[in-house]
Amino acid sequence: MKGQPKRPAPPPKNGLLVKRLIPVAYDVFNARITLINNLKKLLKVVRVHACSCCNEIHVGPVGHPFRSCRGPNAGFRKGLHVWTNATVDDVVLEVETYHLYDRLGKRIPHQERFSIPRIPAVVELCIQAGVNIPEFPTKRRRKPIIRTGRKEFVDADESELPDPVPEVPKTPLLTEIPDSEIVAPSDEVDIALLAEETLQAWEKMRGGASRLMKKYLVRVCGYCPEVHVGPSGHKAQNCGAHKHQQRNGQHGWQAAVLNDLIPPRYVWHVPDVNGPPLQRELRNFYGQAPAVVEICTQAGAVVPDEYKSTMRLDVGIPSDLREAELVV
Repeated sequence: MKGQPKRPAPPPKNGLLVKRLIPVAYDVFNARITLINNLKKLLKVVRVHACSCCNEIHVGPVGHPFRSCRGPNAGFRKGLHVWTNATVDDVVLEVETYHLYDRLGKRIPHQERFSIPRIPAVVELCIQAGVNIPEFPTKRRRKPIIRTGRKEFVDADESELPDPVPEVPKTPLLTEIPDSEIVAPSDEVDIALLAEETLQAWEKMRGGASRLMKKYLVRVCGYCPEVHVGPSGHKAQNCGAHKHQQRNGQHGWQAAVLNDLIPPRYVWHVPDVNGPPLQRELRNFYGQAPAVVEICTQAGAVVPDEYKSTMRLDVGIPSDLREAELVV
């Protein structure tokens, strides 16, 4: 390669969009909205508990008895949870990130950390991949950038190009339904169909986001859960993890995985909703599943194969502690 001209950078490194991933970005955005709207309906028929002292939730008729609370005054309660009704925000964790007007622009300095809006990281990933949202404008280039150095570049002259015509998306964007307009499904058939649709939206959102992350870089701090969608992380010194004073609050950016962008939020799996509640002594026999999957399963959806191992569906659960002691 010595002495030969450099190959042009492929999109999105050259500032252009990856055309084949634009429909995927719209599907991910709509799947997220569908997931939130359907969960609001399912929460009216499936009981979900949230601890008022910590961030743990449980899907089932009653809260689990495990002493795993680490919130305030947990010692006086001996680790027992204080269960209340959960909301959609407790089930689907919204990881927020800074919205970038220019994906290839300068890194966000510490002084501008309050002037730049923060939006869900999945939405920001969809915007950078081609979704146009009027509330969050972003710069769209029609010509590749011109590199003048390793990290310096200039935009190509687009004055001779015709004025851009606003394109009407082939897939219209969905909107969230207000809580006051949520109507719970009437019978068991509608509940099962809604659960299947919700599970499909969950898989479509995660699968599409995984495809987008292979082209559009996403960073995560190695010390805290801060996520940044872009080629390089921001410079805001707001990391509060262990020994952040030695780093002056700066993040340690590294490549993110799908669970950093969309946390699965694992909860205990209830083998029989109509049966006896979970027992503290039989904790080792119970499995776990993402909260969305557990809600859809209890609503009548079929369990996907990829979650059957973590839910431990093939493990027999003893009826009492005496029978559990006989297990080899």
